[in-house]
Amino acid sequence: MNERLGILGGMGPQATNTFYQFVIDRTDARTDQEHVSALILSDSQMPDRTTAILGSEQAREAVYQRLLADARLLEREGCTVIAVPCNTSHFFLDRVQEQIGVPILHMIRETARLLAAQGRKRPGILATDGTIQTELYQKEFSAAGIQAVVPTPQAQKLVMSLIYDDIKAGKAGDPEKFAAVHQDLEEQGCDCGVLACTELSVFASQHHLSPFYTDAMAVLAERAVQACHKPLRQIFIK
Repeated sequence: MNERLGILGGMGPQATNTFYQFVIDRTDARTDQEHVSALILSDSQMPDRTTAILGSEQAREAVYQRLLADARLLEREGCTVIAVPCNTSHFFLDRVQEQIGVPILHMIRETARLLAAQGRKRPGILATDGTIQTELYQKEFSAAGIQAVVPTPQAQKLVMSLIYDDIKAGKAGDPEKFAAVHQDLEEQGCDCGVLACTELSVFASQHHLSPFYTDAMAVLAERAVQACHKPLRQIFIK
């Protein structure tokens, strides 16, 4: 087996670090050689995806072209599957996939499949404004027969503050902000929540969250291990 995982990261760097740790933790390995072979590209100069999506066509094209160049680099270096630990970047990934010959794992679709298999019907989506406004999760979840719920405008401001003012700024996430967002989802009748931004995955690694939440980046890590034909640790199998 010559599988090699390409991690197209840097969006942000701490989220990429957390994702690779997720992959290590979820691989049932007892020696170095039993772990997933991985090439990590942390492109910290990637333009902000939310700013690009909500901005001009030129800005969106710049992000697409950079993602494509990075994906091609990983492909040239022998990666057999690519994971992108950034939810908002999935706005561009179907187009990138058309231009490269190795599969890109789709974090949002994999999460939709998992929740559908669990019988979830009304998940709350915690994500950037770019992910919310482009309806990336809403569309994929609808295709799986799931009604996605987004935070109220006031709660969404708190989500963005957690992402940009806290985690991306190198600070610990504020649990009081998260508690207010959680209350908003409960009041909207959600039967679960999805951490649909990789900075929120970092938050979850800092604070204990209830099983109410599914971490999309953790789902991606599991699928990456499986795509590289490595066994999952039993505790993580879904």
